[in-house]
Amino acid sequence: MRAGRSGSAAVLAGALALGAFTAPSAEAADTGITVSKLVVNKGKPVIVGTDAEVTPGFTYHMSWPSGPKLPDVDAFPFLYHDTTAAKGADSGGIYMNYTNCVEDGTHAADCDGELYIDPRWRLDSNNDATTWKIAVTARIWGSNGQPKSQEYLTGFGSVQVKRRAQVAVNAAPEPVAKGKKITVTGRITRADWVKHTYTGFGGKAAKLQFRKAGTSSYSTVKIVSADSAGYLKTTVTAAADGYWRWTFSETSTTGGASAAGDYVDVK
Repeated sequence: MRAGRSGSAAVLAGALALGAFTAPSAEAADTGITVSKLVVNKGKPVIVGTDAEVTPGFTYHMSWPSGPKLPDVDAFPFLYHDTTAAKGADSGGIYMNYTNCVEDGTHAADCDGELYIDPRWRLDSNNDATTWKIAVTARIWGSNGQPKSQEYLTGFGSVQVKRRAQVAVNAAPEPVAKGKKITVTGRITRADWVKHTYTGFGGKAAKLQFRKAGTSSYSTVKIVSADSAGYLKTTVTAAADGYWRWTFSETSTTGGASAAGDYVDVK
């Protein structure tokens, strides 16, 4: 299966169909294709929620032996976390949404594109929040529509795929008399890729921050650990009008998050 290209610029698309591209059916053979400067998501972790599609971008440079030209040369980046790229592709990698390559006339091209992640069908275990290795499926196509040679290229490093997190906040009572106590509650949740909903992130430490009315920056008042269900609760003294929020940093498996500030009017 191959998507068409034309001229010196080539675009391939179709995320759901591209699993076919990453699992060669014929015996692998050296293509002579080289890929360099491959960067996924600008080197940052990929954060994925429960239902929204995520399309991390990538860029790379590729070159190939004299003879074939676009559209008969393909290089498709993908992610995997199995022991080898071949096993990772067969067991279900993260494939591309599209790639666009512009040939420069010297058997080389600069390419960019997007990967495609739909957590409703691709991420079926929370263990998928881990380090994914980056690989490329390289192919040179023959005139019969079948690949003449094909191989997996590896050694491009890795990228973290993490669960999206959220945090809510409520500060009460409001309004409140100056010098009186207010209670600030909230809850930390994160994407559960098995249940396809957000569930409590127990034990995570969050910063309680305050921004005085008329200012633009928050300062940390205290640090509180969530209970086993992700709930946060603490009391503070009301001193001035302003906004209260919870915020926390990312972990090895989960992205960070900050709540929108909850305004408290102090009389």
